[in-house]
Amino acid sequence: MAMLIAWQTINAVRDPASKLFTTGFLIVAPGITIKDRLRVLYPNDTDSYYLNRELVPPEFAEAIQKAKIIITNYHAFKLREVVEISKVGRRLVEGPRGERMKTLETPGQMIHRVMPELETMKHIMVLNDEAHHCYREKVKSDDDEPAEEPAKADDKEEIKANREAARLWISGLEAVQKKMGIATVFDLSATPFFLRGSGYETGTLFPWTVTDF
Repeated sequence: MAMLIAWQTINAVRDPASKLFTTGFLIVAPGITIKDRLRVLYPNDTDSYYLNRELVPPEFAEAIQKAKIIITNYHAFKLREVVEISKVGRRLVEGPRGERMKTLETPGQMIHRVMPELETMKHIMVLNDEAHHCYREKVKSDDDEPAEEPAKADDKEEIKANREAARLWISGLEAVQKKMGIATVFDLSATPFFLRGSGYETGTLFPWTVTDF
């Protein structure tokens, strides 16, 4: 990830008119622990990889500081309540047949909360860490063969969690694409295959996998 960011940023700084490169990066992680480990991707971090790992020559040390990087968890894409109201208050406002009161933030408000430093940029780059949690699940049709055997009771919670994570993650990125535009998405994972509950056969490699071992 640091090498991708360095390549993009330095080329964008050297050729600001080019549309091939960007200085804006959204990095999405599956949890707090991984998110904390990724702080080495910030150019001004004390353990930053760009200079400490000699990914960037000293003459480009100033250029790499131009990178605008947001590191977040996919959970941040969930729309939050912006209006606090009790159940009783909601019923009074809506009435017996009234239109449901809107209390959730809009996708635009979510983007402003999650990535304010990037929202004025166009065509940012997205890096998905542990990206096997991020996909659009298969839409089933009546002609489809079952992707796998029916789940046992003990596995249903895991399948439900996988589906909810994938839906939230991919929907968040689709909101960013619609609002701002995404130039490129890099999915990074040591296990680039579909999880249980995806609608695809478990363990099937993602068709966009570049390399495998």
